Amino acid sequence: MLDHLTDKRIILASKSPRRQELLKGLDIDFDIQTREVDESYPAQISPKKVPEFLAEKKADAFNDLLTTDTIIITSDTIVIQGDTILEKPGNVEEGKAMIRQLSGKSHTVVTGVCIRSKEKNIHFSDETKVQFMELEEAEIDYYVRKYKPFDKAGSYGVQEWIGYIGIQQLTGSYYTVMGLPLHKVYAHLKTF
Repeated sequence: MLDHLTDKRIILASKSPRRQELLKGLDIDFDIQTREVDESYPAQISPKKVPEFLAEKKADAFNDLLTTDTIIITSDTIVIQGDTILEKPGNVEEGKAMIRQLSGKSHTVVTGVCIRSKEKNIHFSDETKVQFMELEEAEIDYYVRKYKPFDKAGSYGVQEWIGYIGIQQLTGSYYTVMGLPLHKVYAHLKTF
């Protein structure tokens, strides 16, 4: 359905295997490129604006690859509980502490995306509310030790064991929680 893009080089600038899997689902050919990017953001920025800010910052790192036939896609996902951003955990104890914090409560997952060509720059975000059931300490320990969610915001993957047993309700897109709001990505790619 995105046939007009067949002569374009689409680059997904992401190390995330989940984003790669999701973009494949749109039936388009793309390359994967990664670069180290400083993921700091201004302290005064609203938490819900952080993912979009970081997606643009990541796209900036690839401006040298832009030609008239190239489209870059970057993305960033964060977990927000109250006004607190839960980053990626650094170790087992941080991972368990984050999931304890989410247990029995709701939180918001926001994914920001930037789609950029030489002529066009679109950035947007999407958010989903996630409700976790009350988790037992043994469940939290099992998940963090077995699945090692150290590359995931909030220390969990919705598509993993903890999502199967712990998530009671999603209000919004499942794919936003996974790391790429495909419905919006598809709609915007149609305009390129």
